[in-house]
Amino acid sequence: MHFAVALALTASFTVVSGDLTSYDPRVPVGARAEVVVAPIGAGGTVVWLRTSGLLPDRDYGAHAHVNPCGPAPADSGPHYQHVQGGATDPAFANPSNEIWLDFTTDSHGRAEAWARVPWQFGERRAQSVVLHEEHTHTEPGHAGTAGARVGCITVPF
Repeated sequence: MHFAVALALTASFTVVSGDLTSYDPRVPVGARAEVVVAPIGAGGTVVWLRTSGLLPDRDYGAHAHVNPCGPAPADSGPHYQHVQGGATDPAFANPSNEIWLDFTTDSHGRAEAWARVPWQFGERRAQSVVLHEEHTHTEPGHAGTAGARVGCITVPF
């Protein structure tokens, strides 16, 4: 689903655009991201991510995290899970319970990704999107992991 479709489905959405906080050369200073968060009918949510200025032809993982970005990569806290549970347990660390936005950049360092989850945020909300060094793993004991945190953008989900 393209972000314009998501926006057409709802009158209430959040858009954040700005420079990524860089923690690693895989997110060059000046790289940018735009994030759109849109609740959709039947209690779902669509999150759309567009990036630019990243390394060309490279895989990245990206997830919603519980805290805003900070000066250190760990400041954003763990992945946001709709139903909280084990960080690497596939019953909780999966693309239906977390927001996974893995992508591969094009030859110009640009990419788009989107995720649709069957729930909406309540009082407890994610506060950032963190870029990781590789696509997200799904096997038991490693589910939800995607390597080092390389960049971040604060998003008021």
